Formats: sequence, structure tokens, C-alpha cells
Amino acid sequence: MRPTEINPADYEQQLAQKVNSVQQAFKTFSMPALEAFSSAPLNYRMRAEFRMWHDGDNLDHVMFDQSTKQKYAVNQFPPASIVINEVMVKLLALVKKNEVLRRKLFQIDYLSTLTNEILVTLVYHKPLEDEWLKEAKSLRALLRDEYKIDIIGRAKKQKVLLDKDYVLEALPVNGRLYTFKQIENSFTQPNAGVNSKMLEWALDVTQDCQGDLLELYCGAGNFSLPLAQNFRQVLATEISKSSVAAAQDNIRLNNIENVTILRMSSEEFVQALNNERSFRRLEGVNLQDYDCQTVLVDPPRSGLDNDTLDMIKGYQNIVYISCNPETLKNNLAVLSETHNVVRFALFDQFPYTHHVESGVYLQKR
Repeated sequence: MRPTEINPADYEQQLAQKVNSVQQAFKTFSMPALEAFSSAPLNYRMRAEFRMWHDGDNLDHVMFDQSTKQKYAVNQFPPASIVINEVMVKLLALVKKNEVLRRKLFQIDYLSTLTNEILVTLVYHKPLEDEWLKEAKSLRALLRDEYKIDIIGRAKKQKVLLDKDYVLEALPVNGRLYTFKQIENSFTQPNAGVNSKMLEWALDVTQDCQGDLLELYCGAGNFSLPLAQNFRQVLATEISKSSVAAAQDNIRLNNIENVTILRMSSEEFVQALNNERSFRRLEGVNLQDYDCQTVLVDPPRSGLDNDTLDMIKGYQNIVYISCNPETLKNNLAVLSETHNVVRFALFDQFPYTHHVESGVYLQKR
């Protein structure tokens, strides 16, 4: 099904199919009842990107059919937030009439928030010069009559800011709003509504945990900041420089004082923990000051590497957030040697697709 053809009346059926698929996939494990967290059936994605198609005077957002690989025009995109749908129409109408802005425009990326802030990135196959900057500022001024919007220009080895390269998301979690600085071209959870539910689930499963929390792959602090209330201290690692910088800003924005972010990969952290290597990035941080009895991992689709997997087996509690059921199954086969699964969840981050986000909470036997 093309994303432009989704029918919200089909949502409950597709969610039931996902629930059944996940239950079948993990039936060889001793799993508790699956908790399923639904999405809004429309306007749930906070980001979207489109290639641009030039045909004479016409200019269209296009996507490509997964089966035929044929392009098709996208005038409205039901999965995306309402503000993305509104801006993509009005912005395109203005860009079409402006030769400087439309010439060699290759792609448009949209990043929005629950508070209707939006960042638009225009990607080109040409250098961006002063004339482009002038026209982009005029475009932004016109759109700012209605929207909290900013614009970025990108070209080969070039990034042109009109003002800033981020949005500030206000995410509700258990009645509290958390402010998250989300940087253009960096990873963010696409479905803000389901992300809130995922964070509330993680808070619930860890509410009685003792000691400190270790988080690997922390990104910009999506889990670290809300979960800090359940722990004495949080020690979190992330390899991306931009994400670490955003995480530090988010700590300040939310007035949280018990979270420390290290710019390290999970593999490097294991080496440091085992005294196999020393790292200048650990100056001023004594790992022995932390009593981490709980670990949270949210790895890439490839899952956990063997060294990290072996390391987390030593923790009393494990929260594993997964975007790939196959690698989760592989990792659970190892973790089940020492831990029991006590909570199991499905988060429908990507409705109407085969993609599944899962959460598993394990306790050491």
C-alpha cells in the first residue's frame, strides 16, 4: 500500500495483524502477555522527505512505489503531521514561481513537532550563493505569517542556515512536558505520540529499580531524561557528536542534574569498563562512582554486538528497545540464559508497514 492511500478504517486490523505476527515470532521463548501500544491512525509522523520532480513548469513532491519502483506525485501525505501537509502545499506553490529556489532542487525534508514548529531542508544539485539566500529568506518571511518555520539549504559540501538547524519538541510523558532539541539530519523518533507511550512504558517497568541506570545508544537523551526520575544517577553513551551536543542542551533545558552523557560507542564503553583501553573522553568521570544495576539499550537494526551483549548479561535489569524483531530474537537467545522476560511490548511506531518496534524488560534469575 502506498502511504498516500492509507485508510484509517483499516488501522485496528493492521495492528491486530502485527500483534499476531510478533506473538508468533517469539512463541519459542517464554514470554509474558504482549502489551500493544497503538498509534494515531493519521498524521502521526513528525518528519517526512520527498524527492522533487521537474517537468516543464510543473514541480512535484514524489515518492517511489516499493514494488514497481515507479515514481508518483504526492500532493498530501496522510502519515505526516498536519503542519507538514499544510506547509508542503504552500511552500511548493511559492517555490514553483521562483526560478532561483526551484532550479536544481533535488529533495525537500520536513521535520515538525507536536507544537507545530517546523524545519524545512531544501537540497540542491548546485552551489548555494547569496542570491539563493536572499530568496530563501523571502520565502521564510512569507511562510512565517502562518507558521513557526525555519529553512536550511543543503548542497554538496554546503549547509546554509537562515537561523537555526533544529526544532524544540515538547513531549508529554506522564503529565510532564519534556523539551527536546531535535537537530536536522539527526535521528529522532518519528512518531511522537507512540514515543510518549514508549517512554511511559519504560518508566513503568523501571519504577522499582535500585541504584543507577546505564544507557547505551542514548541519542539526544530521549530515554535518559524522563527515566532519570527513577534512578539515583544516569550514565549514558552516544557516538554521534551532534546527538551528544543536543543531549547536553536537553539536560539544561529540562533542569535535570543526575544525567551524564559520554561520547563513546557501546564497544568503547565495554573496553573502558573492562580497563582494556583508556579514553581522554572519560577525564573527570570515574566509572566506579556508579552503581548501575539497570541497563537500557536501543541499538540499531543490527542489534547488539557480542561484547556488548556479554557485558549487559551482568546487570540485574535490562530494558531492550528494538526496531528489528529478528536481531531481538537472536539477542534474546543469549540473554535468556541468565535473565527472564517479565514485560513485553509492541509500539506501533510505523503504522501500515511491516516495521515493528518492540520493548522487552528482563530481570536476572
